[in-house]
Amino acid sequence: MLSQMGRFGVIGGIQLAVDWLLFVAMTWLGVGVVPSNLVARAGGAAFGFWLNGKYTFTDSQNGGRLGRVQLMRFVATWVAMSLLSSVIVGLVGHHAGLGWAWLVKPAGDAALALLSFFISKHWIYR
Repeated sequence: MLSQMGRFGVIGGIQLAVDWLLFVAMTWLGVGVVPSNLVARAGGAAFGFWLNGKYTFTDSQNGGRLGRVQLMRFVATWVAMSLLSSVIVGLVGHHAGLGWAWLVKPAGDAALALLSFFISKHWIYR
């Protein structure tokens, strides 16, 4: 499990960077905080679904197979995590300003990543 957490962390770090950069670029261009967050999370998620399925959880029961079941479970989890993330950045952006939303987003998403690891290991990629 520790090696899986390590791989999940590395892939998640790359996802977080892609997600955050897209978020900052879109909001800097004037797109709203919540739509930017959703688009940015989708960009990182597409990348992470494939990498985690092929490299992080390959020793799980599915042997690294990515099929419709795994995708549907991933999408359901992504929607729930994205709603939570959007509520967080939306509230911060509204009450504290865009600069704070930029700073809070990676911290909030990192916290959600821990929950996502266990959901991925025990439900999505099993």
